[in-house]
Amino acid sequence: MAAVVDDSLYPIAVLIDELRNEDVQLRLNSIKKLSTIALALGVERTRNELLPFLTDTIYDEDEVLLALAEQLGSFSALVGGPPHVHCLLPPLENLATMEETVVREKAVESLCAVSQEHSQADLETHFVPLIKRLANGDWFTSRTSACGLFSVCYPRLSNPIKSELCQNFKILCTDDTPMVRRAAASKLGEFAKVVELEDVRSEIVPVFANLAADEQDSVRLLAVEACISIAQLLKHDEVEKMLMPSLRQAAEDKSWRVRYMMAEKFAELQRAVGPDISRKDLLPAIHNLLKDGEAEVRTAAAQRIKEFCENLPEEGRQQIIIKQILPCVKELVSDGSEHVKSAMASVIMGLSPILGKDNTVEHLLPLYLMQLKDEGVEFFNEKLNSLCMAWLMDHVYAIREAATISLRKLTQKFGKSWAQSMIIPKVLDMSNDPNYLHRMTTLFSINVLHDVCGKDITTKLLLPTVQRMAGDAVANVRFNVAKTLQEIGPALDQSTLQNDVKVVLEKLCRDQDIDVKYFAQQALIVLCLN
Repeated sequence: MAAVVDDSLYPIAVLIDELRNEDVQLRLNSIKKLSTIALALGVERTRNELLPFLTDTIYDEDEVLLALAEQLGSFSALVGGPPHVHCLLPPLENLATMEETVVREKAVESLCAVSQEHSQADLETHFVPLIKRLANGDWFTSRTSACGLFSVCYPRLSNPIKSELCQNFKILCTDDTPMVRRAAASKLGEFAKVVELEDVRSEIVPVFANLAADEQDSVRLLAVEACISIAQLLKHDEVEKMLMPSLRQAAEDKSWRVRYMMAEKFAELQRAVGPDISRKDLLPAIHNLLKDGEAEVRTAAAQRIKEFCENLPEEGRQQIIIKQILPCVKELVSDGSEHVKSAMASVIMGLSPILGKDNTVEHLLPLYLMQLKDEGVEFFNEKLNSLCMAWLMDHVYAIREAATISLRKLTQKFGKSWAQSMIIPKVLDMSNDPNYLHRMTTLFSINVLHDVCGKDITTKLLLPTVQRMAGDAVANVRFNVAKTLQEIGPALDQSTLQNDVKVVLEKLCRDQDIDVKYFAQQALIVLCLN
């Protein structure tokens, strides 16, 4: 019988022995084997022996504690399932008070997971008291952990307990320690989504206003993020009255970090507050952010311009962009910060589908070329080359077309040799792309590039690709080959026209597709080759 007892104690004995070992890796490995040990012990001994041991005796390196916090989050079945899942709370509560942030966060994550398996009665008997203990803990570490636990259990609680928890959360939002207020501010939006709408108006909004005016900028910037969730819950007039004063202040905050958060979250804020407030309040705000004294803020604001413009109501959108957004963009095109200028290049072509071809050529292309005026070829090669080539393959025709026009202007500016080494190889590579629209972009690019590239490059580099594309499987590509040959023909000498171009066009005249035949015959007539 003694041997049987020894055998039954063996898993715990080994665990104790390994957790006392000086080798951290050995201790870490033993924690990672906890589920195996629990299986060997069975659910009752896991509850009665293993969990108390883990609760009372584990004070270790952070990586060991982190592994333990993670393991316990998936331990429910090993303690007997939902009726006994509350047994996991004591060790996780201990871990939620630890000094190391990643350990606390993992413990909170695991607590959130096991909370879902509690019945309402068990939540109120076991989980809510845990939240209150953490929320009232002497150390800020426990109070920060408490902030992440309110929203997961709140919807399933009785009204009196909900009311208590709401007051507990409000107290954490006014905690003396900035780290606790930060944690509360980061969870405010999440909490707002689960409380009753009337409580959002009466309890959550005043808390938000206080956090948005906090003395610590690290708290104020988190309030901006919370505002997005709160705004989605309120009516338009309530957003205007309850939230916009704080948001207007955030856009002009003395701390660049708060202004940066405003810029970073601008498109999300725009969707949350709706079109009317966007036009009235956010349009002036983005003007200010685009002119901010800090390059980081200007960059973040610039990166949101395209999405902001896309979200504007279609009626009057083009005029708002041309009259109110593009003047700011024009200033930033020659910004002193490389990051701002790179962001601007993406914005300029990103606005093209919204503005259409004519406005792109009239308003956007000059801005793009202006960006290259000072830095020239080196700036393009380093920052914009890959972006411009990506535009050539964009799914929106207006962007592809604007990109080909850009390449022509760039070739005029930087010269044939530059185009031959930096642009033409990439344009010709697209002739092999599986997407026929990209293959057609090769032809469109050749149409606009050939005269600025000159006769030699056209004959030696561009023409052979066009000839090869005459055998393309897609009729649209083949009839565009005929149109391209008609376009570039005047730049070629007579022998090339007779020996190369005429042969291809005559072959296309025999094509099965009626459009291909038509455009091939037209090209022969125009080039006087018929």
